[in-house]
Amino acid sequence: MVRSKKDLEVQLSKLKNFSEPSLELEQYATPDTIAADWIWQMALRGEVAGKTFLDAASGPGIIGIALLLMGAKKIYFVDMDESAMKLCMDNYNQIKEEYEIGEAEFIINDISLFDEEVDITVQNPPFGTKTEHADKKFLEKAFSVSKVVYSMHKYSTKAFVEAIAKDFKFEITNFWRYDFPIKATFMHHKKPVKMVDVGLWRMEKV
Repeated sequence: MVRSKKDLEVQLSKLKNFSEPSLELEQYATPDTIAADWIWQMALRGEVAGKTFLDAASGPGIIGIALLLMGAKKIYFVDMDESAMKLCMDNYNQIKEEYEIGEAEFIINDISLFDEEVDITVQNPPFGTKTEHADKKFLEKAFSVSKVVYSMHKYSTKAFVEAIAKDFKFEITNFWRYDFPIKATFMHHKKPVKMVDVGLWRMEKV
């Protein structure tokens, strides 16, 4: 499989990404460097090999495919956008030609309708910039289908993430902070790349 974090990053950099992202859905694919670091940390904890995952708001599938490259058993890719799911399927098939990887199920639907149980949920949901707390239903679903959740949000919403985790009796065990580059793909973007301060929370059922 993949032998180093750098190798994982290189494989992810070959995948297709949004060509016309939706502003309404806040489609910002997780950058290769962040996804590689995120999944490498999980692998070091023994949380990837042989496990089943929900990749919620999967977009082109960067996070889920990183998990498959590190030995995940199965990924449920869930996104309500059909064109994003097509990219995800193309990316999965591309990697499958090179590597022996686990299973994937592709679900085009609202996250609230997902009802499988998984070992771990990973997600980079909408940041809630367009619709406040658009990420709330993703957290609620994650807490209901898995005992461990890795979720990425704007750092400025830290209090909200901590409060909802507490409500669902999840403990925050780890936290990482990243500069998340968003390329100027929309009219209102003034700079070629805008850096967003994001956090990645690992939460576990108490």
